[in-house]
Amino acid sequence: MQKKLLASLLACALGISLAACGSSSTSSSTEDTEAAAAADETEAADTASEEETTEAEEPAEETADTAENVEVVVFAAASMTETLTEISEMYKEVAPNVTLTFNFDSSGTLKTQIQEGAACDLFISAGQTQMNQLDINADPEVNTEGLDFVDEDSRVDILENRVTLCVTPDNEAGLESFDDMAAALQDGSILMAMGNSDVPVGQYTQRILEYYGLNEEELAASGVISYGSNVKEAATQIAEGSVDCGVIYCTDAYSEGLNIVDYATADMCGQVIYPAAVLKTAAHPEEAQAFLDYLQTDECMAVFEEVGFSGVE
Repeated sequence: MQKKLLASLLACALGISLAACGSSSTSSSTEDTEAAAAADETEAADTASEEETTEAEEPAEETADTAENVEVVVFAAASMTETLTEISEMYKEVAPNVTLTFNFDSSGTLKTQIQEGAACDLFISAGQTQMNQLDINADPEVNTEGLDFVDEDSRVDILENRVTLCVTPDNEAGLESFDDMAAALQDGSILMAMGNSDVPVGQYTQRILEYYGLNEEELAASGVISYGSNVKEAATQIAEGSVDCGVIYCTDAYSEGLNIVDYATADMCGQVIYPAAVLKTAAHPEEAQAFLDYLQTDECMAVFEEVGFSGVE
């Protein structure tokens, strides 16, 4: 009887021990599972946060690119100084991210600077000769060096100017026409301002002298000609009264408030056409083309016409 009771007690103790072990194992397993699930949720949350951050940053980068300024360098004839300066202010409303940087000088000087490697996106010349000297498709007799700077697809004649005879405010010489100028030059009674031979307005003046049968070298040697490195210099000489008269564009006469007494005809010097073109070496050809297109709009033509330019027919 005592043996049976002892065996029963041993069995009961064994059962209680096994139950306790099972409960402990189950509890541990449950805690491990819950910890793993929590870790997975944390990792998923971190991943989602990283994706949201990346998506939020991408539009910001696109906005910065869009707002980035682009500088377009424009080489233009000196006679366009006032009009292009005014138009550049208008263009800020059209393309606020484009900064226009101008280099105004004689077309011959600008052509040389381009040829020597100066940074330029758009070239606007006061004569066809200087543009042709940079255009590989031009007559080889003009483009004697075989220069290839002009994007032929962009080249366009945008403006026409007029060559005028201007006199000083008092006009002491009493000049009223190119005929009067030619006669006074021949008898040596006046001093006339004109552009150098590499300046378009100077080349037009040379044709006028030839039209009247006058020899420029002889006139210069006799001291009746004063030269300017660009049309602005010639206009300044007239305005200051250091010469009796000068041959300049009507646009510069307007800008300086000078007295125009005569206009040269096409027979005397030909048409005064301003060609423009984007250069093959342009750093920003698309933006340069966009500005060139804008210059041909009615809005810009109104500015040009106000000072004496006209559209090319």
